[in-house]
Amino acid sequence: MNRPSVPVLPAEFARVVGSLAGETSEGLVLCAALAADATSGGHVCLDLARVAGRAPFDGAPELPPLDELLVRLAASPLATRPGGFAPLVLDGARLYLHRYWRYEVSLADELLARARAPAVPMEIDRVRGVLDRLFPPSGDSPDMQKIAAALAILRGLSVISGGPGTGKTSTAARILAALVELAGGKRLAIGLAAPTGKAAARLEASLAAQPATRDLGLRAVTLHRLLGFSGGAVPRFDAANPLPLEVLVVDEASMIDLALAAKLVRALPPATRLILLGDKDQLASVEAGAVLASIAAGAQGFSPKTRTALARATGEHLPAGREATPLGDSVVLLERSYRFGAASGIGRLARAVRSGDADTALSVLDEGGEAAWQSHDAEALGAAVFAAYEPYFAAVASGADPAACFAALARFRALAALRGGPFGVEAINRSVERRLAARDQAVLHRRWYPGRPVMVMRNDYALRLANGDVGIALDDASASGGIAIVFETPEGGFRKLSPARMPECETVYAMTVHKSQGSEFDDVLLVLPAEPSPVLSRELVYTGVTRAKRRVAVASKPEMLRAALGTRVERDSGLAERLAAARR
Repeated sequence: MNRPSVPVLPAEFARVVGSLAGETSEGLVLCAALAADATSGGHVCLDLARVAGRAPFDGAPELPPLDELLVRLAASPLATRPGGFAPLVLDGARLYLHRYWRYEVSLADELLARARAPAVPMEIDRVRGVLDRLFPPSGDSPDMQKIAAALAILRGLSVISGGPGTGKTSTAARILAALVELAGGKRLAIGLAAPTGKAAARLEASLAAQPATRDLGLRAVTLHRLLGFSGGAVPRFDAANPLPLEVLVVDEASMIDLALAAKLVRALPPATRLILLGDKDQLASVEAGAVLASIAAGAQGFSPKTRTALARATGEHLPAGREATPLGDSVVLLERSYRFGAASGIGRLARAVRSGDADTALSVLDEGGEAAWQSHDAEALGAAVFAAYEPYFAAVASGADPAACFAALARFRALAALRGGPFGVEAINRSVERRLAARDQAVLHRRWYPGRPVMVMRNDYALRLANGDVGIALDDASASGGIAIVFETPEGGFRKLSPARMPECETVYAMTVHKSQGSEFDDVLLVLPAEPSPVLSRELVYTGVTRAKRRVAVASKPEMLRAALGTRVERDSGLAERLAAARR
């Protein structure tokens, strides 16, 4: 919210509602504008303590001290205390747009109701037998994957958070297999969903590859499609028309914004098991809220009652923890990575980044190997990206089949913090295409040249394309113009589209770190800008680094990386506080 001024639309909103409400105070109308502007920056509300007693930007009036500001807002027709009706809600020292306050309170109430609900009736010895078979001794003590599975079986709400390679999806597969077996032949209505089409496709493919769930025929959809959105803000499914599901698994939960999360839980019947998978340390949603991080903030250990039930269901010994909040009893943190060994460069770098340990992060990169520096020079960077794609270019030029081309493309991706600027996505993509044109002049004159990788930028349900889907332009003698855009299907096949039918898309040799969420690549080149930027944060670097499976290179000035690791994404919200303050 450190902006030079309030953008036009929030300012106009504040002027209109101030006029309608009869509020003449310039300072209070300014607070309304700041509250409206906060949501565009990912905040759920305006933390008045941040702006009280000062001018929030150049040319703005100085706001009263906090105590006086709270008194004046409480008396203003612009705002109401919780329970009243006005354009804004003043809740403590937080100022909300009314609908965002409703979303936050509704989500907190729904989550707490699910967390407080009595444990799902289960014959504990039978649960123990099923879990012992699905989770043979692993050598881990305690086996947190097995504990996560038991929690999901015994409770109506479970949240499984962990970084890449910690086994979230394989654990979810065994949870579903256990629930199917424990249902005793009764067919379960199971739903799979994720915030984006790309993440949904990955969830479906991952579960189809797991022995425990490959025969269940599960299909994953986006959350918007699950809820039945059709262009408006009101979904088909809600509390009055709930989803016909008994179990819902939602992957990449860190990407879910507050409004969508509130609508999702409202649309679930009280008896539906909700299983959220995600990484609490990743970037949060582009929209307002940091729902998964707020939920996981209360994970301080299980209550004695829950700890006893989990021990009986798993045979695992759980160390005593502090008295858990209701939501804390529903959260399991998976910390052991089966992808990155304790001594691996990527693993060490990811841990250092996650904890904000810049000295260790820079030291790991200095050592080289699986995690290393890349020259932060625009020309050298362009040459490195182009060289990394040479195997992909060779596959396309040789006429390799789509499977080989997609496999080659997935081996590497450049991830940038920004879209614009000399170290942004657009500049990197132009650099690659300029080098391609030096080799083949046709690239200069053809929008759809063979090998052009593209990312879809908006959902198109008619074409079965989702925002974030990646396709490749390939030679196709049977297609009009000799080119078809090929996409992978969740079933492991491919389908073609004419370039003329393509929705909005862009070249994707490089993509933003935000767009990379839910993806993974063998090798990653993470590119940070040369100058300070509001988007640089510990969460952004962590998300970029953990997209890599084999090797990550970081193109950054050391001081920029150090600054990023010292910056946490702060989302003004009361959700974590509401959940943590709740009593049993």
